[in-house]
Amino acid sequence: MTTTQPHDRTAAGFTPSPVEPLAHQLLATLAQHRMASTHQLHVLLRPGRSRQSVSEQLNRLLGECLVDFVVLPQSHRTRVWYLTPKGARLTRNWPALRGRPPYPITSATAASLRTPHTLTVLRTHLMFVRDARCRGDEHGPLDWTPEVSHAIGDGERVVADAVMYYTLIDGHQRRKLRAFVEVDRGTMSSERLAAKLIEYARLWTYEPRPVGRRRPAAAGPGWLRWYPVFPRVLFVLTGAGRQAMQNRISDLQAMVAHHPLVTGLAREVPLGAAVLDDLEEHGATADMWIPLAGGEPCAWSGL
Repeated sequence: MTTTQPHDRTAAGFTPSPVEPLAHQLLATLAQHRMASTHQLHVLLRPGRSRQSVSEQLNRLLGECLVDFVVLPQSHRTRVWYLTPKGARLTRNWPALRGRPPYPITSATAASLRTPHTLTVLRTHLMFVRDARCRGDEHGPLDWTPEVSHAIGDGERVVADAVMYYTLIDGHQRRKLRAFVEVDRGTMSSERLAAKLIEYARLWTYEPRPVGRRRPAAAGPGWLRWYPVFPRVLFVLTGAGRQAMQNRISDLQAMVAHHPLVTGLAREVPLGAAVLDDLEEHGATADMWIPLAGGEPCAWSGL
């Protein structure tokens, strides 16, 4: 989806505005992402300011019992922050967070169990945020919604690790892109990872039938309730050796080649995979994405 850009924008314009209080931004970001380290919050919200300014505000919120933290093991006492039940209640009806399903964390133990995957998903988000600032694109802290669930029929659901909203700026043109993002830390089998493509293919074709009344003509697939076009599907791999990750990408490509429903999806929807270390070294928009339907590595927006 491409529209005209009325005014020139600069990269600085996509850094969160200091006009909105930092405390408000911290609470909104933690409500959106469930948890984040001090470093990640600094990069997301105040990249041009000292890290101490973020730490001081977090400690004030801690004193007001709106946030709490756990300390990562073997990390030089790195703090990972999350909302307390009081903080979750405060942010529940904020306009920027409407529609965001609540994921309350009620204890440090619960936070610790969720930390590795949640922080890796947010680490992936940071790559896109940094690239957007450098390029002058639009992609901010709340343009990444973790754990988005959609029905795919038969009482089953597909849960994306994140849905990304990103606007490419090219002169006066604005191109709106969306993506389902799957972050693989090597904790599931390669076969189960590849099977996620079947779930997305089912979402692509799924047309819900209203209960107790006739289905309206030309209702269309269920995903049209949320997206004007079906989001591309991006797999980001980490947590394993280079050869192991290449094998997992090969298994994703094999699923595209051999499963009829996934093959159909790939004809209409861009599908790609990349290694997180490569994105951190070269940038999220670099030509490091492998098209799962075949072809040379390219930018994620060019899949």
